Amino acid sequence: MLKWEQVAVDAHDPATLGMWWAQALGWVVVDDDPNVFEIRPATDQFPGLMFLSNPDAKSVKNRLHLDLRPDDQDREVARFLSLGATRVDVGQGDVTWVVLQDPEGNEFCVLRSDQDA
Repeated sequence: MLKWEQVAVDAHDPATLGMWWAQALGWVVVDDDPNVFEIRPATDQFPGLMFLSNPDAKSVKNRLHLDLRPDDQDREVARFLSLGATRVDVGQGDVTWVVLQDPEGNEFCVLRSDQDA
């Protein structure tokens, strides 16, 4: 048996990006080391996101990204944008989800709500 513990995210500034995601998701910080910064839904709840220091520049679309399903897509997109996310076109065309990127350029999708799916 396996337990999915976390997703590792390379970052220029792990603490700043980790705090952005903690605020965006409403998660808690469980490790605030500036080079290995980890957040989770709750202290004892998995999976989490771990942000690792990496000086390399992001050069292409992420091969792995988060899909988030909100109660209200428009409200959540507006909230993410107000936190500093930006819209991005990765060639998705006319779809029901919205592609955004975090402050370091990592793409993620905000899906339609369950009621609209």
